[in-house]
Amino acid sequence: MTVAGANPFGHFTVIPSIDLKGGEVVRLLRGEMNRATVYGSDPAATASAFEAAGAELIHIVDLDGAIAGAPRNLASVRAIRAAVACRIDVSGGLRTLDSVRAVIDAGADVVSIGSAAFLNPKLIADACARYPGSIFGSLDVRGGKLAIKGWVETSELTVAEVVVRFREAGVTAVIVTDIARDGTESGTNVAMFAEAARLARVPVIASGGVASLDDLRTLKPLFADGVVGAITGRALYEGRFSLAEALSAVR
Repeated sequence: MTVAGANPFGHFTVIPSIDLKGGEVVRLLRGEMNRATVYGSDPAATASAFEAAGAELIHIVDLDGAIAGAPRNLASVRAIRAAVACRIDVSGGLRTLDSVRAVIDAGADVVSIGSAAFLNPKLIADACARYPGSIFGSLDVRGGKLAIKGWVETSELTVAEVVVRFREAGVTAVIVTDIARDGTESGTNVAMFAEAARLARVPVIASGGVASLDDLRTLKPLFADGVVGAITGRALYEGRFSLAEALSAVR
């Protein structure tokens, strides 16, 4: 397993995202559940295509679980696990150690914990202790503050406060999502990601706004500062570039 705080990849990489809603592959606009675009009904086939294109890690978001507070798309996670050999990261609704265990039992190599780290501070430390090297923190940012419960609510915690809590708990990496740009293909918030990496002192994975290969090329130099990868979804599904092209652009 990966040592907490160590680079989980060894180089800058591009991580494709599969967002699940009702068992379908969707993308939301700015995190709004009622603004979902459906891109497919077979998540396992989507994952297989990403693996064939060179994915090292696939980021899976259980959108229904994020709202419900417990996993709701475990069948899709199991199907994806059966279809691919690459690592998969699952997030959404992981607010108890039992739910973390359920997702890992379904095939996740890594789980990303967001809201629960602050609604139940003991959970993130317990999860890191139980599954060392397999826990990512998930920091969803709206207006400089942490958004929680599937992005429905905004807390008063700042980026700086959150990343310190994640580091102290022992996470392997922190996924930082700029909600204002998520699903918009409006370009990435380079300054925010760089600052998060500086504060976190653990690897940061950037998420939100990737629209072009140039956006990925802009993020790649941040590898030296601790930004180890970028998650992209809508741009892949809309055909702005392929995953193979994206991986080539950052190598």
